[in-house]
Amino acid sequence: MHIDTMETTALVRAEADLEQRYAALQAEGLDLDLTRGKPAGDQLVLSAALDGSLDGDYRTENGTDTRGYGGSDGIAEARRLGAAWLELAPEELLIGGNSSLTLMYLYLLGAHRFGLDGPRSAWADGPAAARFLCPVPGYDRHFSICEDLGIEMIPVPMTGEGPDMDRVEALVSGDPGVRGMWCVPRYSNPTGETYSADTVRRIAALGRIAAPGFRVMWDNAYAVHRLGGETPAPENVMTHCRAAGTEDSVVQFASTSKVTFAGAGISFFGGSRRNVDWFRARLSVMTIGPDKVNQLRHVRLLPDMDAVHSHMERHAGLLRPKFDCVRRRLEEGLGNRGIGRWTDPGGGYFVSFWSRPGLAKETVRLASEAGVRLTPAGAAFPYGEDPEDSHIRLAPSFPPLAEVDRAMEVFVTCVELAAVRSIRRSRET
Repeated sequence: MHIDTMETTALVRAEADLEQRYAALQAEGLDLDLTRGKPAGDQLVLSAALDGSLDGDYRTENGTDTRGYGGSDGIAEARRLGAAWLELAPEELLIGGNSSLTLMYLYLLGAHRFGLDGPRSAWADGPAAARFLCPVPGYDRHFSICEDLGIEMIPVPMTGEGPDMDRVEALVSGDPGVRGMWCVPRYSNPTGETYSADTVRRIAALGRIAAPGFRVMWDNAYAVHRLGGETPAPENVMTHCRAAGTEDSVVQFASTSKVTFAGAGISFFGGSRRNVDWFRARLSVMTIGPDKVNQLRHVRLLPDMDAVHSHMERHAGLLRPKFDCVRRRLEEGLGNRGIGRWTDPGGGYFVSFWSRPGLAKETVRLASEAGVRLTPAGAAFPYGEDPEDSHIRLAPSFPPLAEVDRAMEVFVTCVELAAVRSIRRSRET
């Protein structure tokens, strides 16, 4: 039955039943965690062959000893892999350490403090305060970078096919302070949507109407992270940029953080030759060269994209039961009762849940007091402020399946209890 059609007496009975169930869950002393999208231990085992893969042979195909200094662009084998990953040419790639987030931060730090075209082009010294467009719900760590650098954030709603491009184009063309935009084009964090062809084409054209130095931060974190189904990959944004003459306006990032070892992978930076040259110059001040030994380990394990896709199918086999569990618990517990809605992603690491407006924080609080930790309500919005107080990000990848199932039992109970209490109280006023 839809919750809004329930008689008040039925609501009161339902609230009493839910409170009894909730108290029983509290009494169990649970300690469960659905906060972050981390690979579980059995996923990490899939890359155990990284250890010992070199067997004393540290030389690349051209004879370079990877134990030495230098090689700021990364070894040729890793650049070929990254180029196939991001659909770029090898010379349009730099290979970094385990974190693409570090590359994103350093790129924006350079643009903001030092300028992409010399000191006078620094965003921080421009005539208007630097602002960034942030599709929401979005990735909290993207927002943390902007907040740390003092870049103002402007939320832009997601549509199911990517950001609302009418809104994006109006903001970019009408405000010279808008310096860029975050994008996660495939299996977006946390909504799981993949950008449509029209969205990609319009993003590639933004450089024509934007202020000088405008950059799209194209974080292709989940490019190879399918869970199942036939969700097509987004179109190649650089192909559209070349057609529009905006090659410098998009810079791309990816990593193996959720492919091999989360804390010991490699990362990719890609873009136009001009962007690559500029970023190489910035990085050269900070390092004499990346960890080429780890790059070589990775290309020995994953020499090409066929190997990557085969490897990721094994990941998907471990992840699918957990996502199926989340979906089953939500469908069985909440159904079409008007209590919430959620995504059923074809890839990535998250399920987005929307409670009735005004109840996300209360749901997270109830879950915490019953022993289930969730990402804070509002985390997927700039400054942690969800204007509807409705969105909750669920991350089922790390706990064992039995713990995911138990956590979702608690979560569904909390969602129901918060909704029933809210409606019952509203009828009393």
